[in-house]
Amino acid sequence: MKYLRHRGYINIPMLLRVIGLLLIIEAAFMIIPLTTGLIYKEGSALMFLICIGITGAAGAGMMSLKPKYRYMGKRDAFLLTAMIWVILSLFGMLPFLFCKTHLSVTDAFFETMSGFTTTGASVLDTLKNVPHSILVWRCVIQWVGGLGIILFTLAVVPMLNYQGGMQLFNAEVTGITHDKLRPRVSFTAKGLWGVYIVLTFVLIILLSFSNMNFFEAFCYGLSTMSTGGFSTSDMSLDHFDSTYIKSIMAIFMFIGGVNFALIYNMAMKRSFNLWRNDAFRCYVCVILICYALFCLNVIIEGLVLEPADLTIDPLFQAISILSSTGVTEPDFHDWGALATLVLIVMMFMGACAGSTSGGAKIDRFIILFKFLKNEFYKLMHPSTVTTVTINKKGISPAIVNKTLAFLFIYSVVIIVGGMVLCLLGMPLRDGFFCALSAVSNTGLGTDTTGISGNYSLVPDVAKWILSFIMLVGRLELFTVLLIFTPNFWKK
Repeated sequence: MKYLRHRGYINIPMLLRVIGLLLIIEAAFMIIPLTTGLIYKEGSALMFLICIGITGAAGAGMMSLKPKYRYMGKRDAFLLTAMIWVILSLFGMLPFLFCKTHLSVTDAFFETMSGFTTTGASVLDTLKNVPHSILVWRCVIQWVGGLGIILFTLAVVPMLNYQGGMQLFNAEVTGITHDKLRPRVSFTAKGLWGVYIVLTFVLIILLSFSNMNFFEAFCYGLSTMSTGGFSTSDMSLDHFDSTYIKSIMAIFMFIGGVNFALIYNMAMKRSFNLWRNDAFRCYVCVILICYALFCLNVIIEGLVLEPADLTIDPLFQAISILSSTGVTEPDFHDWGALATLVLIVMMFMGACAGSTSGGAKIDRFIILFKFLKNEFYKLMHPSTVTTVTINKKGISPAIVNKTLAFLFIYSVVIIVGGMVLCLLGMPLRDGFFCALSAVSNTGLGTDTTGISGNYSLVPDVAKWILSFIMLVGRLELFTVLLIFTPNFWKK
């Protein structure tokens, strides 16, 4: 119990030791693009070997530290979670600098942060001459960031279960509440990552039966399951022109937007009736409503040329945007104003909490609408005591208040971020749309950053701001913004 006398202090040595462990894990993931470079006989393989050496050496150096106390409290967990995503991006951008991508430090960091946060916004002008190893590295970092590197570490390093594991779990996992699937956090992390790995493996196999080669199926499998959206071709899915591929990807993007705890419980035969879950039911209904609106919009704009224009294409688009994957149809910019408005609402909302998707999450909107319903009812019946319920269970006022605060701050981040981007020279529409796209981790662009260009046209300072907004969105505001408050640093 000696650590109790030091609970007012941040345990820096322990944080550095955990960061070192995470860097070693990142170096291990670099073996995948290294192997890819060797298979395709690319010079980038040597560069990845150097990156592995640098990252691994830095991690080993931090791991050699021997902290006096191994305890990590809530402050340690929040600080570590915010720091590690930045540090992993700093080391993860090394391949973009060393290999033949011709990216600056700013662009390399933006590309890496976009990958880890599964935003999918890119500064690469073209993918034609980009090495295969870099293409697969982009998808690997998206896949790792999908469920979170800290959650992966909790799964493979059980000792963290006793050293602030629950605090780390709560700081990184998205959602309103964080219910453990098993008594120990490490078992919960293993269960979630087990489901994630199995689904990814199945998706890669299914895509391999299409006109994709294995490399393409592997990359799209990683980026789809993580709802990231990085591609291997400038034409994205239009390069394959396959209804089969769109159908398979739509199914797994949909799954990626579902709470993985529900999928785990169903796999373990703890629960079969997903329809009883309010968030899942609302998720399906929102997709169907948006699908109908997209179909209506396509009909109004006179864009119906073949059956796919009213079947798989609008459904694929609805799932892609709501799950924050961000893969769009080539002619989506011609769908009209209604489609754009629906797109903005879907980007803001996102899919289910506990999934790999971005956005504010459907669960929070359910709480918001039920809270407003109760407030309107109380205007007519002032003495009535009302409770917000989710899945037929009452939600505490504290959670309701936190949800309302989250949605308010989420809106403020978009407004302030958009204003700052406009002051940096971005057009008004671009500035606010990019801020929304970054905080929702969707990665879509408009005008300058959309169909006619990409994020390479954004000013360098704006790229750093967007990188910060992407991180804030991925860690759901409080984890990052909390460390900028004076109370966080008080002992």
